[in-house]
Amino acid sequence: MIAMNRRALLGATAAAATVWAAPRAALAQAPTPAGPFRLPDLPYAFDRNEAAIDARTMEIHWRFHHGGQVNALNAALRDHSALAAMPLDQLLGKLNEVPEGIRTAVRNNGGGNANHTMFWTIMGGAGGEPSGELAAAIAQDFTDFATFKTRFATAANGVFGSGWAFVTVTPAGRLAIVTKPGQDSPLMDGQRVLIGNDVWEHAYYLRYQNRRPDYTANWWNVLDWPKVAARYAAAKAGTLGV
Repeated sequence: MIAMNRRALLGATAAAATVWAAPRAALAQAPTPAGPFRLPDLPYAFDRNEAAIDARTMEIHWRFHHGGQVNALNAALRDHSALAAMPLDQLLGKLNEVPEGIRTAVRNNGGGNANHTMFWTIMGGAGGEPSGELAAAIAQDFTDFATFKTRFATAANGVFGSGWAFVTVTPAGRLAIVTKPGQDSPLMDGQRVLIGNDVWEHAYYLRYQNRRPDYTANWWNVLDWPKVAARYAAAKAGTLGV
């Protein structure tokens, strides 16, 4: 009996080890949504951005912060089928037409959904510098890449409390740096977002505590510039959503 129990224990331990040895990316699959909006799957494992963001922060941020916003947005729109059927960028662009009773919930959670969806998409890379048309646009609007990084970091580090720093892009390809409080998005102003960095404390506190400038400096090391360039091309083509 003792031998059998020991065999069972060893089997259970091996099974558990198999689960924990599974690729971290397998844990990044979004749950089935209870509404029209869903938490997007992460396009990489939680530890893909370790050069800037630890895996535990990535998981908590994606699963609970972003996931909670998606759930809250679906709840707010439960009795508003016409609004729930709209693409997210269009919904945020018509925020003033959303009924007052749910407008704040849509603003906070819809904005958070759009911001985070963009945020996950542009990371997972190896940093470096952009090339091609995007590099030329940065040089046109910010002199050079080093100046662009400095100005963006100044904006991100200067956000008081919780918010975001964004680079917006026009259909003509012109770039500008803006900051927003809370989960507000440039989409609410009819603009399109090229990149954005989340400077809420939950985005970096486990590793950096109060050292936000360290986080914003390391963040460049995980940007995926080919994906950002694709967003730039989509903005010029008029097809960029969130």
